Amino acid sequence: MADRVTVIGWDGSPLTDAARSALAAATLVAGAAHHLALPEVPAGAERIRLGSVSLAARRIAGHRGTAVVLADGDPGFFGVVRTLRAPEHGLEVEVVPAVSSVAQAFARAGMPWDDAQVVVAHSRTLRRAVNVCRAHTKVAVLTSPGAGPAELALLLAGVHRTFVICEELGTDRERVTVLTSDKAADHAWRDPNVVIVIGGPAARDTGWIAGRDPAARPRGWALPASAYGREPFTEAENDRLRAAQLARLGPRVGDLVWDIGCGSGALAVEAARFGAAVIAVDQDIAACARTDEAARRFGAELQILRGTAPHVLEDLPEPDVVRVGGGGAAVVSAVADRRPERIVTHASTRDEAELIGRDLTEHGYAVECALLQTVELDTRAWTERERAVAFLICGELEGRGESSR
Repeated sequence: MADRVTVIGWDGSPLTDAARSALAAATLVAGAAHHLALPEVPAGAERIRLGSVSLAARRIAGHRGTAVVLADGDPGFFGVVRTLRAPEHGLEVEVVPAVSSVAQAFARAGMPWDDAQVVVAHSRTLRRAVNVCRAHTKVAVLTSPGAGPAELALLLAGVHRTFVICEELGTDRERVTVLTSDKAADHAWRDPNVVIVIGGPAARDTGWIAGRDPAARPRGWALPASAYGREPFTEAENDRLRAAQLARLGPRVGDLVWDIGCGSGALAVEAARFGAAVIAVDQDIAACARTDEAARRFGAELQILRGTAPHVLEDLPEPDVVRVGGGGAAVVSAVADRRPERIVTHASTRDEAELIGRDLTEHGYAVECALLQTVELDTRAWTERERAVAFLICGELEGRGESSR
């Protein structure tokens, strides 16, 4: 095992004294081509072109001497430190940090970033990174070859965003470009780059926590109709049924939720409040307007489409979970053809519930069904005010989780 391993972050600035001292003593240096070309790298040191960090870690673990790993930005922020410290390599490292590429990108843009989401996009996470860009108003994307600005823009089709694209930060080839997302796919971009994706209503000043401020949103979920400034919803949209549907959907950051037959927009908005990207669909223009009003009231980022399912679903991006609020068995079947991880819907009769359940089973979903009865009481007289009955149906595609998406 190497006697000493030092990880040095590099942001284009002159190396610190600590970094120079570590490099001077190095008998092995790992890094990208532009790192290995630095004049401070000892001429007699073994050099490893850093492609796979795991392979380099194994080489370092077997090296007898002093090793240095050079990496762009802060190597402890989505960087090489995590891999080098993995138990299978057994390496203890010292870190000389630098300014992260995300911090540099926001500095070049002259913007604060304590209210930003930060995601990594590569071949396995590109779709989830795009979903975060759909759902949030300020996102920094650490890109990779094949998952860069052009690919982000293509997958964001139909959602307007502004891109601040920062290429090769800290080098003499550094370039910062600002353009709308619909133009980004028309250009070739150099690696490495960071993309700041901006859109939607301005985030509130948090002042105490990075990212989303939970205090900026109402406490609780499955809120009553009064929270939306509306008369009580229809029986199919009552808050107790909505609570059960949300619990089964389990929307989370990085997910794309379809809400088909969005009605009042309450479920779509609350799924968005969990951090998921949401596409809300309804054939009724008034329902789309109500959903837009609800989204504005709660500052939720939604994509709202007017159209009739299942035809309108054909060109939508792949969902993780789907709530079918209208359309019945035919729409549920069309959704199941797209293979989301979970499908949640409801039925007003047992015959309808059985029909939906059989179809989901035939599509390979594990199905559960529960008869929900809710009774709202007037607590002044403890008398019944309203009663609702519905069959809650949930289909889960076994073996279809985050690792397979």
